[in-house]
Amino acid sequence: MIKVITYGTYDLLHYGHIRLLERAKALGDYLIVGVTSDDYDKTRGKINNQQSLMERVAAVKATGLADEIIAEEYEGQKIDDIRRYGVDIFAIGSDWTGKFDYLNEFCKVIYLPRTEGISSSELRAEKRKLTVGTVGSLGSINKFIKEVGFVNGVEYRECGSELEGVDAVYVATHPEKHYEDISHALELGKHVISESPIVLRRDRFDELTKLAKEKGLILSEAIKTAYSTAYSRLLVVAKSGRIGDIVSVDATCTSLASRIDEPDTDLGIIQNSICAWGPTAMLPVFQLLGTEYREKHIVSRIVDAENRFDGFTKIDFIYDHAVASVKVAKGAKSEGELIITGTKGYIYVPAPWWITDYFEVRFENPAENKRHFYQLDGDGIRYEIVAFAKSIESGRHDFYIPEKVSRAIVGVIEDYYGGQITLI
Repeated sequence: MIKVITYGTYDLLHYGHIRLLERAKALGDYLIVGVTSDDYDKTRGKINNQQSLMERVAAVKATGLADEIIAEEYEGQKIDDIRRYGVDIFAIGSDWTGKFDYLNEFCKVIYLPRTEGISSSELRAEKRKLTVGTVGSLGSINKFIKEVGFVNGVEYRECGSELEGVDAVYVATHPEKHYEDISHALELGKHVISESPIVLRRDRFDELTKLAKEKGLILSEAIKTAYSTAYSRLLVVAKSGRIGDIVSVDATCTSLASRIDEPDTDLGIIQNSICAWGPTAMLPVFQLLGTEYREKHIVSRIVDAENRFDGFTKIDFIYDHAVASVKVAKGAKSEGELIITGTKGYIYVPAPWWITDYFEVRFENPAENKRHFYQLDGDGIRYEIVAFAKSIESGRHDFYIPEKVSRAIVGVIEDYYGGQITLI
């Protein structure tokens, strides 16, 4: 029996995929098809798949051409698979010519001609066709525009004050202007992804979310941490019970500015500590412990009273069965780590934890510890663009940051500006 193996993403399975599978099938007696997982695709820069792994596996299975289907999950797996399954021929499309010559040591490598004029990338682009403009400062906008270039089917276009010629806008102005800029965009029928906090008052948040829903538009929050694979897996591990019941969440985010009037590196605008870092630091607290805390205490060191500029702020949350502590600063420096404490173990994310690509699950017995590594490109910005585009396409609000979490973040910041703080 001659065994043949081939690999692909098979997103939006089309005639070109089927012709390639048919050619591979004709090379032997038994065809194994490797379908790349979502996580592995991200390491190769493919972050815009329209279908989940299970949907893509089902599509390949439906062709009736594969005798066996496996998931490709890591670099170097091809050699392992060839050895494990006793493969005789490795077949792949001719656009990869020369790329897999190293596999000739293990089996015969054949590059198959691809069907011209058919591309999953083109199909994705045709399906999505999302044009995004920007409102705000240069620092963050330049990063955003660069990352848009990595997302197939989404393109950047300059727009004027009336946001002409775009389907959606990225808002990166000062938080005090968010309400004006977001409401203007929504009234013009544009989807919005905004830097956090979305606004500074609960009533205005409720007003904007209601307006977006009435107009059938997406209003999404751009906390890039929420969209990274590692952070998503961290939440799953923490909620799975592996570290027992969660009793504490401690998050620290600091960036020491040389002057209090120095613009944030990312946004290019001046923000105080609680607006610049508060949303990111509160994110894991509200996603792991919920938004219904029993008590909240805000302690701040104000360095510019006129502008309510806090050089350092600490927020303590008390829940019925857990506590949380958030420390944010632009006028002080600390280790930017995240620690989730459980009754059986804990999760540790080293600094800078908000650019999450690695975390550890630790136990009393170090032999049981486990490290988790995940690819992170563009600090997570391109992933949030993909999620934003998919929300628009599906018409469903992005699930990475639930509405109640966004509102809770706004609520804490409103209380800060309302004077519900202790000064040190």
